[in-house]
Amino acid sequence: MAELLSSLSIESALTQYHNPPHIYIGYSGGIDSHVLLHLCASMAHLKEKITAVYVHHGLQLEADAWAEHCKKTATDLGVDFKVIRVDAIAGQGESPEEVARNARYTALRTLIETDDVLLVAQHREDQLETVLLQLFRGSGLSGLSAMPAFMNFGKGVLLRPLLDTPKIAVEDYAKLHTLSWIEDPSNQSNNFNRNFLRNAIVPLLKQRWPACDKTVARSAGHCAEAQLLLSEQTKKLFLPIFNVLDETLSISKLIAYSLTQQRLVIREWFQMLNLKMPSQAFIERIQSDVISARPDSDPLLSGKGYCIRRYRDKLYCLKVGEAEKIVASIWPKMQTSFSFSAGQALYFMPSSAGICYDKWQKSTVVVKARSGGEKISLPGRKGHHDLKQLFQEAGIAPWERAGIPLIYLDDKLAVVGNLWISADFYSEKEQRCISFFLRKEAS
Repeated sequence: MAELLSSLSIESALTQYHNPPHIYIGYSGGIDSHVLLHLCASMAHLKEKITAVYVHHGLQLEADAWAEHCKKTATDLGVDFKVIRVDAIAGQGESPEEVARNARYTALRTLIETDDVLLVAQHREDQLETVLLQLFRGSGLSGLSAMPAFMNFGKGVLLRPLLDTPKIAVEDYAKLHTLSWIEDPSNQSNNFNRNFLRNAIVPLLKQRWPACDKTVARSAGHCAEAQLLLSEQTKKLFLPIFNVLDETLSISKLIAYSLTQQRLVIREWFQMLNLKMPSQAFIERIQSDVISARPDSDPLLSGKGYCIRRYRDKLYCLKVGEAEKIVASIWPKMQTSFSFSAGQALYFMPSSAGICYDKWQKSTVVVKARSGGEKISLPGRKGHHDLKQLFQEAGIAPWERAGIPLIYLDDKLAVVGNLWISADFYSEKEQRCISFFLRKEAS
């Protein structure tokens, strides 16, 4: 019944977010988002804070007309309106639904400043569909928890104030207030999984179990509570074996856990790295092919945009991409920093020990990549030492070595990245010296 849906739903959702500076509403023009917008616009104390946001995916010929419809509706309701255009075209092997959803939320996230609120209009039947989709994908507790009623989002929060509202209440409200909304013809296509559930499966389920949207939503809540407790326990397992500096896991500590605990830790690792959660099969391959490999082997397991490797006692998750090559270049005079690749720069700073600054200024300084076979003499050590041996001693993984720049002074190797300075150039005298450090630059 229409009376089940009122501004109290919005008030209740906003209770703990006192006086948000701005309220954005995801507004597609469909019935659900139109009802949400109408409800919010009816609240005088919120009206001046509201901006309705239409995300233009560029997937439908009618999208421009829909944007105009949404603009007119927002204007009639007396609230601000904004259009954001995104590229939501799915690539080969990608889910069109997932690509569109990710593009939409990425765009909306850019709007949210500190303490702002984004309202979206999913209702209880949407929650039912989400749980079913996750179930058919073989998801664990996290997936079966489905959509949360609130979550951190950008610098603010995302709220779903209608998540416990039945679809019929949304429809009754729209009819009662004679709202005019957009009907997206693609919603009738059962080629999309969610549409197939909505159009063909859920109606059959509700014939047999009329309250299944409510009961399944309750189950999702139970899963969310269990996931919360599990996450707390997983963090206690994860933190002692995680190396913050290089974002690796200690293999010796990881294998002390049971196989089930290992899988929990690996999922926590992926979440911390902001990567898409791997499948159960992929996690099992990490365990069998990488973690359990011989310590002196160099296994490599490729995923989507990343690869898993081990070196000595560390488990690495590395982004896959073309290696940034170091091109031999002269370090300009009087310049305290030098970008030697697209992602890294060398800096020098005053120091009580290092290369004499006067010697540095008088020399031709060239930054080069390794070519193999380089040797260097080190302060306090006899003889010349092969760089490969030094890298092994320092525990530097093989794939990291090519990205460490070499500095030559007048064609003689003087510095290896931020690691070593040649004894031939090293000074600890009172005179002014410089030492070096590496910094990753923002992409």
